[in-house]
Amino acid sequence: MLVPRVPSVGGLEFPATIYPLENRVSSDSAAPTPFIFQTIDSIGKKELDSLPYGVIQLDAQGTVLRYNSYEEGLSGLTRQKVVGKNFFKQIAPCTDMQEFYGRFREGVAAGELHCTFRYHFAFKRNPRDVTITLLYNAREKLTWVLVQPIDSQT
Repeated sequence: MLVPRVPSVGGLEFPATIYPLENRVSSDSAAPTPFIFQTIDSIGKKELDSLPYGVIQLDAQGTVLRYNSYEEGLSGLTRQKVVGKNFFKQIAPCTDMQEFYGRFREGVAAGELHCTFRYHFAFKRNPRDVTITLLYNAREKLTWVLVQPIDSQT
């Protein structure tokens, strides 16, 4: 079953997109849209912070370059503690496994990565199940990690 969505981010209306049933979201949250995948590299801090899901930008080694406020709330970690550190080794070592870090490494090596999968963050204070989207920008050699809590999906 497919469900249409017309997300609004920062006052901008995005084209309607069809999402599979397992990616449906409640009215207070929105799944990443294909439009976001095309424009995310050019949005500023304010727009990044207005997105209704976590966003992390990584360089080819996994160092965090950008980190939005929604992700701060999900993880309980501030930008100041995260930016400049390796996501897989220092920030979320639970992701240092084939399912997550392996996909990242393979995608960076291939120069092509766009996948979505479910993942469990085993944070001590706030463990949660999420949907992860990894998106590689070959021109800039950067990867975007989009994090949407599954409990916000219906």
